[in-house]
Amino acid sequence: MNRTHRTARPLQAFLLTTGLTVSAVSAQAQLAYVSSEKDNALAIVDVKTQSVVGHIPTCKRPRHMALSADRKQLMTACGDSGQLDVIDLATRKSLRRVSLGEDPEAFDLSPDGKTLYVSNEEDGELGIVDLASGKRTQGIEVGKEPEGVKVSADGKTVYVTSEVASLVHVIDVASGKVVKNVQVGKRPRRFALTPDGRQLWVTNELAASVTVLSTQDHSVLGTVKFEVKGARAADITPVGITMTADGKRAFVALGKANHVAFVDVAGRKVDKLVLAGKRAWGVTLNRAEDRLYVVNGLSDDLTIIDVPAAKALKTIAVGRVPYGVVIAE
Repeated sequence: MNRTHRTARPLQAFLLTTGLTVSAVSAQAQLAYVSSEKDNALAIVDVKTQSVVGHIPTCKRPRHMALSADRKQLMTACGDSGQLDVIDLATRKSLRRVSLGEDPEAFDLSPDGKTLYVSNEEDGELGIVDLASGKRTQGIEVGKEPEGVKVSADGKTVYVTSEVASLVHVIDVASGKVVKNVQVGKRPRRFALTPDGRQLWVTNELAASVTVLSTQDHSVLGTVKFEVKGARAADITPVGITMTADGKRAFVALGKANHVAFVDVAGRKVDKLVLAGKRAWGVTLNRAEDRLYVVNGLSDDLTIIDVPAAKALKTIAVGRVPYGVVIAE
């Protein structure tokens, strides 16, 4: 179904022998990939039919994922095997595996796609990996239990969270040194940059909040606090975050509170809360930004939310302990 054919006739013959239609093949170009920690696999979800259509085996305990710059490959960091699995989306097969060091958590790529920056939780380091050679070229010491990693749009700065120290480390790429440590909320986890690059939003899992930082001087600009009716403050544990392309709205997964917050970025206020599954964790938008995909780690499913209507459309079982979701369109 993912083969390339030079003429229409071989394609038609292929479809006849497999019982598929042209529309079915086209639909495969719009897929969600969900990493499942306990299954050592990625679930493939057809976003049109809203159903699981296959699985891709991968390395042990897959978690954070990202698409390559050309969107033809999917990269998955596996915590228990210390590897990056590079998967060809056309064949759904692993092309190669790259060593990432001990217990890799999250990662981000340089703007040119040549360098990967990964948080190594056990070592308390930011690992730097040259993707062409597959070699780890440097490790930069940061606070204990680093997780979130974000590269600035110009590629000159890398931001890393330390869960234990409740810090955001600001790293200068040219010197390979931490140039500033910024105190944020308790147990910071993930990042989102506003499209203009001026603000860095940081989720604080054990503070039920997001800290907003200036990328110019790394001062704290403000805090967004979350409340969910009927939920204890200790159960509001924000982790996943994403933003619209125009930077007007952010979406924050509230963890054990089982909701996603719709946040007005300019006003730094929550304007809607939408119920998802148990322990809403990873979040991502489709290209049209009318659907939000939420991974629920304790109910083993994926919730699809209609953004304009601010309501859940469907929840799909995707495997044991799902962690992240990436959309390939």
